Parts: sequence; structure tokens; C-alpha cells
Amino acid sequence: MRGAGPVIETRLKQLEAHLEQENPVLLTTVQSFRELDTVAYKMGLFDAEQSFATQIPWWPLVSILGTFSAGKSSFINQYLGVKLQRCGNQAVDDKFTVLCYSNQSTSHALPGIALDSDPRFPFYKVSGEIEKVAVGEGSRIDAYLQLKTSTSPALKGKILIDSPGFDADAQRTSTLKITDHIIGLSDLVLVFFDARHPEPGAMRDTLDHLVSKTITRQDSGKFLYILNQIDTTAREDNPEEVVAAWQRALGERGLTAGRFFTIYNDEAANPIPDEALRRRFESKRDVDLAEIHERMEQVEIERAYRIVGSLEKAARAFEEKVVPAVTDLNTRWRKRTLIGDAIAALLLIGGFIGITTRLGQWDGFKLNAEWWNTITATPISIYLTALVTFIVWLAIHYGNRHLAAKSLKHTADKIGQRLGIRGNLSAAFLTNTKPWRSIFSRNPAGWTRRSRKRIQRALEDADRYVQDLNDRFTNPSGTPAIEVEKAMNVGDDSAFEQPPAALTANQGS
Repeated sequence: MRGAGPVIETRLKQLEAHLEQENPVLLTTVQSFRELDTVAYKMGLFDAEQSFATQIPWWPLVSILGTFSAGKSSFINQYLGVKLQRCGNQAVDDKFTVLCYSNQSTSHALPGIALDSDPRFPFYKVSGEIEKVAVGEGSRIDAYLQLKTSTSPALKGKILIDSPGFDADAQRTSTLKITDHIIGLSDLVLVFFDARHPEPGAMRDTLDHLVSKTITRQDSGKFLYILNQIDTTAREDNPEEVVAAWQRALGERGLTAGRFFTIYNDEAANPIPDEALRRRFESKRDVDLAEIHERMEQVEIERAYRIVGSLEKAARAFEEKVVPAVTDLNTRWRKRTLIGDAIAALLLIGGFIGITTRLGQWDGFKLNAEWWNTITATPISIYLTALVTFIVWLAIHYGNRHLAAKSLKHTADKIGQRLGIRGNLSAAFLTNTKPWRSIFSRNPAGWTRRSRKRIQRALEDADRYVQDLNDRFTNPSGTPAIEVEKAMNVGDDSAFEQPPAALTANQGS
């Protein structure tokens, strides 16, 4: 039976070692992911160097998106308490920048390959995704990504991603591909707009991508929409109308609920002469900033639940997506093979009749005793004829199997992309077309009773992990924390407050 390769096995062991120190509650989830990997290997969905555990970032992730000069970098600098990102009215940052904590005395800027080649970060192997939408660009990963480290305590236990402005990047297709990638992985997404540009209609494409394509997501609650630089509207006759214009623009794209924040940066703010107006702006800004920062702090807890949710989703995908898809492809393959066999049989019979007729074998045909005795007198000829016919038939049959399977490979790829299946659906399908597999097999290859038990066990584990997390973060009975800790016997919660050792260990080297 196929299993994990040496490289992925080493990475999973490293992950388990890190989680044992940093987040023991999630340690056992790795083993549950291993159970799913085993099923994926048997079905041909994964190769030996793939794992469900490496397809998700294990540290809380906050993405900051928006138009250029919307104040994303200044917001990050203010949050970190250090000037790590460049700021300006032009498109000063044209890369996706991953920001994480380091205990090094100085900050470091590392190339994109540091992210593309490390499964612990959210951009692992994203170069392959870029290559799919822009041929030749996958090898230029350093032009799209960079990693920056900082000693800011605000970064402990989480990762921030600063994105380039949508309307500032010439490589728009690849940028949007990367944006979709990080949105799917993020625990919190801050979407920034610039109040200094009071005509949101001019940013139709950006609004469509950041709003219209996100509000229908199941995790739409992780999006916060922020109108930055709101201080610039203080001189307007009716600054509320600026906010209303943006709210209408978002509403036209379907955003009728959710939080809409208005903030500005004190250091870059325009003076507001009217004292009462200034206090009103400051009060609103402080309330909104406090709520944004609180959500950013909560991502450490949300990430734990999201990983468990990812485990449950991956487990259910087998029965709800993978198995039905492979079964459907097998049905199509069997139908095409049988049709090919029928056509081949008709051609063989027709060819036999045509050749024998041309040779005059059917002229005055009479089945008399003398003809029969001639045939039965040489049984070896019958045997050889039957053997040759059988070999020809096998060659034709397996040729039909191969051609039918090949004709469905592209369809399998499209189905896999449409369903969002993790892994290679076409490889899983082709596993069923191996020569030793009967075309009449009822279940997909690798989908056995034991596989079903593994999936069921993973689902049960997911429920148990949620209960463990609830026990850690909630206490409806009001039992004193010390007593709860003793009853649970799960150790110290301080693990959630520590920086990711897996990240700090290799930074600055």
C-alpha cells in the first residue's frame, strides 16, 4: 500500500514537534490528517509527497487587502509599533509581503522562495498556481512575494500579509490568483478603501473582486471592510455623504450586512480645526480601531477552530465529492469501453465474414459429416484459432480501455477544479483503469470498508477536538479556572501566547 514519502513524513514529524510545544490541543489533529492521507494514497488522490496537513497554514493568518494608497502599510506600522512597511501615495509595495515574528535583533527581508518552499507558510508551492494562469511567471516567484521579520510583540502567534494595490500591479492576473489563494487560507481579511477617492464607481473591478466574490462565501464573516483616511472628509460640507457613497457602492455589489469601519492614522492625519468635529472623528476612529484590533487578537483562537473545521471538511469531501466524482467517471469510462468493444466486435465479425467470403469459403456451404470430421480431426487448429482470436480481442479491449480513460482525463481535471477537490482527481480516476482492475468494479479503487472507517474516525475526532477547544475557551458552569485546568489535565494555556518557534528558529539565518 502506498504511504507518505520520506520528505513529507519528516515535515509532519517536525510539525508535530512544534505543536507539542506551542499548541498541544492541535497536536492530535495531525494524526487525524494522517488518517485522511492514508485514504488519499490508496485512492490515488495524493502522491507520496502530499498531505492534507501541509495544505493549510498552522498559524493564525490576517490578510490586508485593498487599493493602493489606501493606508494598508501605515495601518500595519501603527499596529506593530514599528515602521516596517514603506508608506506613500504611490504604489510603493508591489509584492505580497508576509510579516512574522522573529527574536532576531534586526528585521530581515527574505525572497519569495522562502515562502514558496516552506509548507508552514501560506504560500507553499504557490508558484505552480501562478504558472497555471501566467506561463513563465511561476519561476519569477521573488517578483511576487517576500518575507519580512520583526521583533514587534504584536506579531507573536500570528502572521500578517500585506498585499499590493489591485490597481497598481501590472501583473494583475497573477496578483488576483494569489489574492484568491490567501483569502481562502486567512482567518481574518481586512479590506481597505481610500476615503480620499470619493468616487467608488471608478474602482468597479476592485470592488467586484473584493466584495461581490466574497459575500457569498461560507466564511464571509471573516471580512472587515474599512474606509481609511476618513479624516480627509472633515473639510467636506457633509462628510457623512462620503461614507454613505461607499456604503451604497458596497451595497450595489450585494454587501447589505456586516461591519463597515471608518478609521485614520493620527500621524498622517490632516488637522481638524473644529474641536467638536475632531472629537467626534477621534471617538469613532478609536471605537472602530479597538474592534479591529480585538478581532486581530482573536485569530489565534479562530485558527484552532478553523483547522478542526478543515479536518472535518476534508473528511466529508471524500464521501460528498471524491467518491461520487470517481464513481461517475468510472461509469463513463465503462460505457465508453463497452461501446468500443462492441464496435470492435462488429468489425471483427464483419472482417471475418468478408475475408472468408472473398476466399469462397461460403460458396455452396453445407455442414456435412465429412467437413465436420475434418475439423474435429485437428483440434489443435481450433485451439490455436481460439487463442489467437482471444489475444486479438484482449489487445483490442485494453486498447479501448486506455483510449476511453485518456479521453476522460481532461474532464476529470475540470471536475476536480469545479468541486475544489484537494489532490489530483484525474490520478484517482486513472487508478481505477489499471489493467488488473475490472471495468465492472462497484467501488472506486482504495475505497474500502477500512477507508470508510478511517473517514468516520476522522469525523468523530473533529467533533472531539471542537469539544476540547470549547472546554479550553469556555466555562458555562462558572467553575474556577484552576479546577477546570485540573479536571481537563491539558496543561498550560500560555502555549497560545507564544511565538511560533517553527518560524523563529529559521529566520535571520
